[in-house]
Parts: sequence; structure tokens; C-alpha cells
Amino acid sequence: MSKLSEQDIEKRLLHFPDWDYYDNAIHAEFEFENFKDCFSAMSRIAFECEALNHHPDWSNTYNILTISLSTHDAKGVTNKDFKLAEAIESIVEPDEE
Repeated sequence: MSKLSEQDIEKRLLHFPDWDYYDNAIHAEFEFENFKDCFSAMSRIAFECEALNHHPDWSNTYNILTISLSTHDAKGVTNKDFKLAEAIESIVEPDEE
């Protein structure tokens, strides 16, 4: 998988307003009502990670989930990271109808 240029990353981030690019990765922080909701989202994200065979650097403190995505083999951000970011977004911020 090829590393994306900084210009490509910034362009793609226009579709991911909760995400920022720095330190050669894309980063986001999500706040939930409580620890249980945060952990539940992490569990659902874990299944997506396994399905995509791509795993984030992440942590949580009580109700805050912090995620960093980069493709270690490519030493930077790739399409794989944006695919996982999209899956994460659909879990933490489902479309409201």
C-alpha cells in the first residue's frame, strides 16, 4: 500500500472534520456519555479493525476515545487508514435520520 502525499491527506480530511493530520498519522478524539458507551464503541471498532486487518493506536480515559491511524509498513497514511476512519465514523457518529 502506497503512502499518501500530504496534499492528498489534507484533501481527504475535508470529508472527515473530526480528524487532523500531524506526526505522520491522522488523529481523532471522540467523547461519549460514559465509560460503558466508550468501551462499547471500542468493541465495535475492534471488529472492523480485524475485518480490515488494520489496527489503530488508541486509548481511552473514562469517556474519551483517542485514535491515531497510520500504516506502519508504509511509514505514513494510506488508503487503508481512511477506510478504517470511515468505519470508525459510522460507529461513533451514525447518520441521524
